[in-house]
Amino acid sequence: MAAVRTSRDTILDAYARLLADEGERGATLDAAARLAGVSKGGLLYHFPSKESLAEALCDRLEELVRADAETMRTAPEGAAHYYIRTSHFEGTPLDRALVAVARLSRAEHPRAVEVSRWASELWLSVLVEAVGDADVARAVKLVGDGLYYEALLDDGGASADSGDIEGLLHVIDRLTELAR
Repeated sequence: MAAVRTSRDTILDAYARLLADEGERGATLDAAARLAGVSKGGLLYHFPSKESLAEALCDRLEELVRADAETMRTAPEGAAHYYIRTSHFEGTPLDRALVAVARLSRAEHPRAVEVSRWASELWLSVLVEAVGDADVARAVKLVGDGLYYEALLDDGGASADSGDIEGLLHVIDRLTELAR
């Protein structure tokens, strides 16, 4: 059953899209209302300021990262494989929130900087738990982060070739075996 989308969600989605596509300057209240298909008054009912929109987007990212970290902890293939396999942009709500909050971070929005660091630290802590070695976990995280960054640079955000991923997973397996 699909989740019910509220006006609030639609406005947040529009704001995230504007941040990702146009940056913080282009993500105005007027532009967010227009893209969401609501009046500015409708937007202001849910979000009385641009700051409240940014805070809500940071809250959304926290929620999505917590869920992802739990999925990572319980992934049948293991946390390291999960992190590598999911380190590409697919336009998921988590992807969109990550990119949007990253744009806010670049504009030095304090909460966005804090949430971005927290997310990175949470994913690393899950990897450390799973791998048992902080240095190996950091190497796994950096490989995944590099894949994600590379996918963002690619037109359309396409993920790496599955053969490339399999090769990297073999390297990750060798690293994690060394940690044991």
